[in-house]
Amino acid sequence: MLVTSEQMLKKAREENFAIPAPNFFDLDSARTYIAVAEKLQKPVILSFAQTHADILPLKEAALIGKFLAQNTNVAVDLHLDHGQTEDFIKEGIDLGFTSIMIDASYDPFEKNIERSKNMANYAHEHGVFVEAEIGHVASGERVDFIEESEQKYTTVEEAIKFAEATKVDSLAVSIGTTHGEYKGNPEINFELLSKIHQAVNLPLVLHGGSSSGDKNLKKCAMGGINKINIFTDFCLAGMSAISKKKPETYFDLKKATNESMAELLEHYYQVFETR
Repeated sequence: MLVTSEQMLKKAREENFAIPAPNFFDLDSARTYIAVAEKLQKPVILSFAQTHADILPLKEAALIGKFLAQNTNVAVDLHLDHGQTEDFIKEGIDLGFTSIMIDASYDPFEKNIERSKNMANYAHEHGVFVEAEIGHVASGERVDFIEESEQKYTTVEEAIKFAEATKVDSLAVSIGTTHGEYKGNPEINFELLSKIHQAVNLPLVLHGGSSSGDKNLKKCAMGGINKINIFTDFCLAGMSAISKKKPETYFDLKKATNESMAELLEHYYQVFETR
């Protein structure tokens, strides 16, 4: 069923677990994620990033996401991830996305507040759940972002001010992860996470979950993070399956990659202790 992420994230915050938010980029990836959610009878946040619009047009992504969500018995939030322009986000809302992320984290803090507040007002008028990012999650050897950037950690004081000023529904925080593939595990600031979790009464989101390590991600899920974004790990799993199985036909290749992505998502449901 197609829902907003409001109730699922509220439960996650109350019961200390996280919900996976895998990025889809074609029909196969979306269908694979939904199939795993159905198998486990758990909710999923089906995410589509603006940076993937050159691979899959937004209208097609909306059609795929809505069709699959409306034809399953598990809760599916169709999420527009890392929306960088207001016009793109508004188009996504018009097309039926049930939650959106306004990513103004590149902007100065006050500009981030202004843009996030304006988008929250617009989205709420349309019954859409809103995520924003404060601080900035940098990029390693990433696949899903183009520009390189420096890490900027979220501060408790800014998180409080941002939440109060914007009235967003969830908050993505920067505590040590980066987008893309790591060389080794990241150094996550769990003390900072705990302080933000206690200070801000909102579901918290972790971007750059890929390659962060199961131990780190489980600790995040139990320590205040309620939504964890995963993308690069699915790409790596697909490539690993191709390398190991050496499929001889295109259809065998698709089967191998889909199966590897399904196995990985099922694994992360266990790591995040999703209920």
